[in-house]
Amino acid sequence: MLASLSAFLTATDGVEFSYTGNELAEMGFIGFLAGFFATIMIVGLVWYILSVIAYWKIFTKAGEAGWKSLIPFYNEYIQFKITWDTKFFWVLLALAIASGIVSSAFGSEGFGGILVGIIGIAALVISVISSFKLSVSFGHGIGFALGLVFLSPIFMLILGLGSSQYVGPNGIAGTSWE
Repeated sequence: MLASLSAFLTATDGVEFSYTGNELAEMGFIGFLAGFFATIMIVGLVWYILSVIAYWKIFTKAGEAGWKSLIPFYNEYIQFKITWDTKFFWVLLALAIASGIVSSAFGSEGFGGILVGIIGIAALVISVISSFKLSVSFGHGIGFALGLVFLSPIFMLILGLGSSQYVGPNGIAGTSWE
C-alpha cells in the first residue's frame, strides 16, 4: 500500500519539470525573502514579549497595575505618568499624527520633507528625555539613560527585573503628575 501511495505522489502524468537558471534563482530569492521576513517577525515578537515583561515589572515597582503593559499606547502613557508628565505623552502623540498629516499633504520631498524631519527631531528629543526621566525615576543616571536609548529591551529588563527601586517622577519621592 505504501508503494502505491508513493507511486501516486511521485507520478507526473508524463509532465517533465525543468527550470532555467533564472527561474531557479527567482525561486531561491523568493525563499530567501520568505525566510528573512519570517525571521524579522519572530524577532519582533520576541522583542514585544520582552518589552511587555519589562514594562510589567517596571509598572509593578512604580505602583501601577502590571496588565497596563499589555496595551499599546496606554503603556507609553503610563510610562510618562510614572516618570515625567502625561502632557508630554499627548505632545508626542500629536507629533506622530502631525507627521502623518504633513507627509500625506505635502509629500516627503521639499517643504514636506523638511517639516516631517523637524517633527521627527522633536519627537526624538522627547523620547530621549523620556528615557532619561525613566532612568532618574529609578535612581539611575545618564549612563543608564543612554543604555535605555540605545539598548532599550536589555536595559528595560535590567530596570524591571533588577534591584532598582522606584523613587518617583523625576527622581523625586512623593511627587505625582496626574
